[in-house]
Amino acid sequence: MSTLEKVRIDKWLWAARFYKTRSLAADEIGKGRVWINEQLCKPAREVKIGDMVKIRQGYNEKIVIVRGISSVRGPAPVAQTLYEETPESIAKRELMQEQRRLAYEPADAYTKGRPTKRDRRALENWRKMF
Repeated sequence: MSTLEKVRIDKWLWAARFYKTRSLAADEIGKGRVWINEQLCKPAREVKIGDMVKIRQGYNEKIVIVRGISSVRGPAPVAQTLYEETPESIAKRELMQEQRRLAYEPADAYTKGRPTKRDRRALENWRKMF
């Protein structure tokens, strides 16, 4: 971590390892999936210590508080010191994960797959009887 006071949000998201590249972070910001202090932002928006950042990645939504500023991507343990996820965010994320785990999967209803030629003939014979 360096002694910077502010850094661009796309650079910070990349340094904190939320996205693999800065361009991916900028694309996600442009799509409206990143908010700073309850406001939509642009990739050049500066983030400072104490800001609340909401990040939506697929089904997951994280709300983190900025605890450190860095403009370089370091190892994961260092990147994790740049932010702190709120307890409400952790609870909501775990609840959503549990709901997805317990949700009905439509593909589970297909146990046999397509009927075979023999099955189709049996069905045709059964229809002819009525």
